[in-house]
Amino acid sequence: MSDEALARLVQLRHSNPHALLGVHPAADGLAVRVFRPEAFRVEVEVSGQRHRLEPRLDLPGVFEGRLPGREVPAYVVHVEYPGGATFTLRDPYAFLPTLGEQDLHFISEGTHRRLWERLGAHPMTHQGLFGTAFVVWAPNAEGVSVVGDFNGWDGRLNPMRSMGASGLWELFVPDVSEGSRYKYEVHPRDGAPFLKADPMAFRTEVPPLTASVVHHLRHYRWGDAAWLEARRAARRQLEPMSIYEVHVGSWRVVPEEGNRPLTWRELAPQLAEYVSRLGFTHVELLPIAEHPYGGSWGYQVSSYYAPTSRFGHPDDFRFFVDTLHQHGIGVIVDWVPGHFPRDAFALARFDGTALYEHADPRRGAHPDWGTLIFDFGRNEVRNFLIANALFLAEEYHVDGLRVDAVASMLYLDYSRAPGEWVPNRFGGRENEEALGFLRELNETLRELHPDVVVMAEESTSWPNVSRPVVQGGLGFTHKWNMGWMHDTLKYFEKDPVHRKWHHHQLTFGLLYAYSEDFVLPLSHDEVVHGKRSMLGKMPGDDWQRFANLRALYAWMWAHPGKKLLFMGNEFGQVQEWAEARSLDWHLLETDAHRQLQEFVAVLNETYRREGALFETDFHAPGFQWIQADSSDPSVYAFVRRGRNPWRELVCVANFTPVVRRDYRVGLPSGGWWAELVNSDDAQFGGSGVSNAPFKASPKPWDGQPGSATLTLPPLGVLWLAQVDAPTP
Repeated sequence: MSDEALARLVQLRHSNPHALLGVHPAADGLAVRVFRPEAFRVEVEVSGQRHRLEPRLDLPGVFEGRLPGREVPAYVVHVEYPGGATFTLRDPYAFLPTLGEQDLHFISEGTHRRLWERLGAHPMTHQGLFGTAFVVWAPNAEGVSVVGDFNGWDGRLNPMRSMGASGLWELFVPDVSEGSRYKYEVHPRDGAPFLKADPMAFRTEVPPLTASVVHHLRHYRWGDAAWLEARRAARRQLEPMSIYEVHVGSWRVVPEEGNRPLTWRELAPQLAEYVSRLGFTHVELLPIAEHPYGGSWGYQVSSYYAPTSRFGHPDDFRFFVDTLHQHGIGVIVDWVPGHFPRDAFALARFDGTALYEHADPRRGAHPDWGTLIFDFGRNEVRNFLIANALFLAEEYHVDGLRVDAVASMLYLDYSRAPGEWVPNRFGGRENEEALGFLRELNETLRELHPDVVVMAEESTSWPNVSRPVVQGGLGFTHKWNMGWMHDTLKYFEKDPVHRKWHHHQLTFGLLYAYSEDFVLPLSHDEVVHGKRSMLGKMPGDDWQRFANLRALYAWMWAHPGKKLLFMGNEFGQVQEWAEARSLDWHLLETDAHRQLQEFVAVLNETYRREGALFETDFHAPGFQWIQADSSDPSVYAFVRRGRNPWRELVCVANFTPVVRRDYRVGLPSGGWWAELVNSDDAQFGGSGVSNAPFKASPKPWDGQPGSATLTLPPLGVLWLAQVDAPTP
């Protein structure tokens, strides 16, 4: 063995320490070499007999010797340090790689669909001994060591071996078990070494600590088989979907313990009971992957494969998902594949070069958020992200992903001035590599997990976001309808006396309502940064504000599209949301807030019962305007139709504080009709203006075959449905 190679080993810049260390056949028997810097004595024990190794004075830390025989034996190493401290260990350099050729091929190709089973830290039994296999991707490093509390964080003790052109570094370390903290010490081609957390870590320390933690994925025993089977059998487009959006850290806190947030296990039964009682079908969580800065709300991720440790152990998060599933509630998580933070311990310049991020700052740096943008043209980066989506579906049973900031991924000039961006090969602004990634992501999930929803938060008019890739689309199952949200809130924020001049803001959305499979969101982004709470946006005195908010929700729940409401909006949070404090649950001690919460529960219960309100969300024949241009009284009316042609629902809205008596509205059929929902009902805090069951007149009106004169409540929305004739 050349002294030059040993010198590179001592400098931690040798790509294959296994070729130098351990026991190897030699001309005169077996050669053994151990690298233990600062050791006083090193001995190798074989079959109870110790063999002392001699130190290399010219290469400090290198100990060499000979063993009898021709076959490499099982052995242990005894190390003694000055002062008498001694250690007995299994030699990591006695083990074959834990990666196979097929793994290396698929990883390099960017198509390894279970990447998390090979990269990262995996407790296992290897060659008959228990330990942990570490694998990390750092193709441009000259050397990589695994360091942790099992080796005193000394990078000299466990240098890893390079797996050739794959760019992977691998090492099996015996006796390292779950709970061990670790990082990788990376030696770049230029400059001093630095420490990095594991990009594939399944568990982390609690921030602000940044070490990765060895974790086994196979301990938790799920109890949601019935839920998953029902999910597979469901016809997603025909099902109701009413989503309650949650920021875990601020939903509810424990005041007796310094206002700490609930843990996953504390939150699970409380949130499951609450969401069930209010009738939501799903919970959507703001990003749950580990992130260093709580003020980012989770949108700047440092460990994509580790649920944040702020709320407990990874299996505690499994318990949370499991509990919600057993209560019949789906779990959607926000997912952030577009960008990541610059924190030195995480992904940024991981091996000393732009690895996960694009090297050109005009494509690799986000000007608004101060983050870095993934290099979507790199096989390994796409694989890292797509495997993460599969990981969440398979290991944590999530029912859907809401993909954040899709618009920022689609356009090369997003938030960039002329000269600050690079056109694509055709001279255009479309990011072809990101488009390819999104399509591959959605096609892969469609193939392997067709019952998992993938929603795009896409704020532009990019076409066919929720259409299949084979039809030229991006392949998402749903798209957030940001245009509907902005137009609707602008309308409701106006004093009712001015609404007649803005009537189109509520009708315009129906011109494109069926161009995508939309979710109607009233999300966290609308109640922060000076935008006011949802209740705070509403004009008028207290009574009018609550009436407006009830009317908004009744309008939204009757409108085509799935529903999403951010936490606190269901009971009229007064303050803007802030991630550092709990929702104001004490407001439920007052009638108005409690009645608003009850109203949302009634909306959800009625919505889930009436197929006309959800079965044709994405099919134009399921909607018809009755009155779309009654701007002067600010009245709207439309009909919703489901798969049952005999069960039609009519929504009539009066968005002024004026009671409109003897107001004629067209109806799609004769017979008896009654109010299913009245947002002005006294039980919800309204004025109690209502209509008794009535029989439709054969008088045509509004292009409908029948009609009726109604009393429209002030700032009120009615849902009307056909009923049996009243008993005399």
